[in-house]
Amino acid sequence: MPATHSRQHPSQYSTSQQRNPYDSLVGYSRTFFISLSLLALIGINACAVSQSEANTEAQQPKMSDKRPPTAIVSQNFAWPFMSADALPVRGGSTQGAEVTLALNASEHWQKLQNSQLTGKQRDRLAILALQGTFRTSFQFTEVAGFYADYTPSRPYFSWGTEYVHVLQESEDFISLQHTLVMFFASSDGGASQPMVMKHWRQDWQYQHELHFDYKGKNTWVKHVSVDHPREGYWTQSVYQVDDSPRYQAVGRWQHQPQFSSWQSDNFTRPLPRREFSVRNDYEIMQGTHSITLTPTGWIHQQNNQKLQQQSQKIIAQEMGLNRYQRIIDPALEAAAEQYWYDTGRYWQAVRAAWLAIMNSEDAFQLRRKVDNNFLFAKHFSQADAFATSTDIDVDELNRFVLATIEPYIIRAAPIDNSENKLE
Repeated sequence: MPATHSRQHPSQYSTSQQRNPYDSLVGYSRTFFISLSLLALIGINACAVSQSEANTEAQQPKMSDKRPPTAIVSQNFAWPFMSADALPVRGGSTQGAEVTLALNASEHWQKLQNSQLTGKQRDRLAILALQGTFRTSFQFTEVAGFYADYTPSRPYFSWGTEYVHVLQESEDFISLQHTLVMFFASSDGGASQPMVMKHWRQDWQYQHELHFDYKGKNTWVKHVSVDHPREGYWTQSVYQVDDSPRYQAVGRWQHQPQFSSWQSDNFTRPLPRREFSVRNDYEIMQGTHSITLTPTGWIHQQNNQKLQQQSQKIIAQEMGLNRYQRIIDPALEAAAEQYWYDTGRYWQAVRAAWLAIMNSEDAFQLRRKVDNNFLFAKHFSQADAFATSTDIDVDELNRFVLATIEPYIIRAAPIDNSENKLE
């Protein structure tokens, strides 16, 4: 007889047991199709579905605490002697509801101002300050090409609203989950019901020795840090919407009276959807990232180089700026937490499956499709079906999720990493 468990508060799902979805984990639900529509509308760069292309008229926006998102535009940057018509912006074309920006410093920002904090205490508070409700914008512009007949690629811009919450926290580990929550203007001038979808995840680990490097062709290779351990460094591990690995970057936090900033070492990663959906002239991104806190949000800056894997030639340089502005309206938390209340136990099983894979492999390659299905599509469908079920055998659920992922993995020989486990 399968065990039966009642639902728990969303904050408990990272350690809770889960319900049995097997009778209904087939097909694609209405919510799954809504999720695809949401991703297509906003065109956020880390997502794994096709994006709409939109030409946005460049104009100088006026900063205020409240303004309609339809006025948000990407700025013409880096090519002052080219007209906007010659280099039109591509990306999402969302028409969202109005937002109200937070004008006061966040609680975590205020705690960071305590002069008695140690370095690690400040680091942890800075990472925890990345949580909250945000209007997010994503801008990328190629600033240089390294061959004679180079023509700049079209710049990219998209935006959305999202909720970032703590999945798991310990002394040396913090996991943050991003969830898209979008409201759209309705015909009567109000706002629609929220459209909600799981987005990317970032895990932070202190002085972590074991890492995965991206080697191209959807392949990740494990290595142990030669600086054993790197004192004061934090590893940021970023995962796709389906919880498969994307990249790991190592860096240090620096704290000033006015801001705190994390600067990564150089690292490699796969092409984001905004690039691999339109480019085939390079295969790997490499570069450095930084994250800088402000009193009312944070910015994620990228300095990317575009690398051809076979020739090892860098063909172009790109700058990116992702801006997270804290908002107080619309309220995103309730809709996001309801989603995690319904599906969190399923996604916990997905994370556990990936943890087992990454702890047992020297290297692995990820197939993009199996039987013409993306892995993210199967997970979204199954998570949605799971939300309507009532019974669960935890071990059976874990086996079911692992069996979903396995066909997408090309494994290397297993190794013993009992001394060096990922969190």
